[in-house]
Amino acid sequence: MHIFEGFLPSPWWQLWFVFSIPVIMFGMYRLNKLVSERRDLLPLLAVAGAFIFVLSSLKLPSVTGSSSHPTGTGMAAIMFGPAVTAVLGVIVLLYQALFLA
Repeated sequence: MHIFEGFLPSPWWQLWFVFSIPVIMFGMYRLNKLVSERRDLLPLLAVAGAFIFVLSSLKLPSVTGSSSHPTGTGMAAIMFGPAVTAVLGVIVLLYQALFLA
């Protein structure tokens, strides 16, 4: 979403995609464990995902003439840990790619 299509060579995005699979799988494991142990955190997870979505949708002018945006993932990582936040980030990016791109 920050670079135009075709700019990144195929081997690079394929490599990073493969590297991200174990991270996301571990995050899904931690998310399932968290939800099964603390069912009351489910609404807070949804609010954290919505917060990340809304913050990353805001565009702020940058010095270089382009735009920047806050993400909100830091707050989610503090509350739920980086593994669960990686899953939330993937979900948010999918929604943004499907509905805002």
